[in-house]
Amino acid sequence: MRRLKLGVMVALISVTAVAVGQQAQNLPLADGSGMEAHGVKFAPATYQGRKAVLVTTLSNEDKAGFALLPGTDLQDGTIDVDVAVKVLTPPGVRMPGFTGLMFRSKQDGSEYELFYLRPKNALAENQAQRNHALQYSAEPGYGWYKLRREWPFVYESYGEIETEKWTHLKIEVAGRVARLYVNGSAKPGLVVDGLKGANLHGAIGLWVYPQEESYFTNLKITPAPAAPIKNGSDASGMWDVKAGTDAIGFETSLKLTRDGNKLSGTAELEPGKTVPVTGTWRDGYVELSFPFEWPEGMNDGAPGPTTAFMDGWIDGDKAKGRIRVEGRADGMWTGTKKTESTKGN
Repeated sequence: MRRLKLGVMVALISVTAVAVGQQAQNLPLADGSGMEAHGVKFAPATYQGRKAVLVTTLSNEDKAGFALLPGTDLQDGTIDVDVAVKVLTPPGVRMPGFTGLMFRSKQDGSEYELFYLRPKNALAENQAQRNHALQYSAEPGYGWYKLRREWPFVYESYGEIETEKWTHLKIEVAGRVARLYVNGSAKPGLVVDGLKGANLHGAIGLWVYPQEESYFTNLKITPAPAAPIKNGSDASGMWDVKAGTDAIGFETSLKLTRDGNKLSGTAELEPGKTVPVTGTWRDGYVELSFPFEWPEGMNDGAPGPTTAFMDGWIDGDKAKGRIRVEGRADGMWTGTKKTESTKGN
């Protein structure tokens, strides 16, 4: 990592007002002054009539780079920025134009949440490819490949965007939910209910990919009161769980035990009938799986054995996340921890 100082224009303003008075912070991004480079270089530029900072990677290897904005530290609120990308690969070499914005990043960039764009995908004739235009991911451990394979089309969607055109992004963060708005739309193009990262606050960063020119300008950070959540809630105990999916809804009782980061226990899907549950715990985030018998007489889905997968966050005696019954259904679940006074009910 190295700190670059380019030009004499001031691109970053003081963040003291944000920390003390929760006021909006405007970052013109007219050059790279004060930014911290992680595998990138930057320079002042004018692109399509707008003053901006041009960010490019130092290497053409298949690996992203980014520039962190030191002093920024957002928990909840909104981030606005204008971005544009010019793809530099030769004709016939596919490159969707990856460009995005990091948030809640650690100061060394080792952990962060990310929304990024693939503008060329939005113009494809293949509808599945079009649906890969707006993307959420988180590092470490929750890249696009893992999220797409385990939760198809949940963490990405279509957006009306193009390369070599300015695109306005607004990211709205509230607790464990983030929404991405594109080009001034009043409705989000992508909603992530259950952010994967454990950081409840952190820095903002400009995220780019090799063989392209990425331009950023007019970044604004507007803090909001922080949601009353904290990490570290334990999964051990009895839980009443309600699940609603695109095919069925059901209720179950989970009995969980934690040994370090490992979870085990049982799920009671029918009175008196339990199945084993296994999973992991990470600072209050859980990933669980258990055998599931798809019922007879359903209009959709072949009856028989399959597997249910659940992930989500525990906050005190409440929990919430996603559920997938393999090959049958997808939806959301909520959980309430049983107290001593309710266990006998």
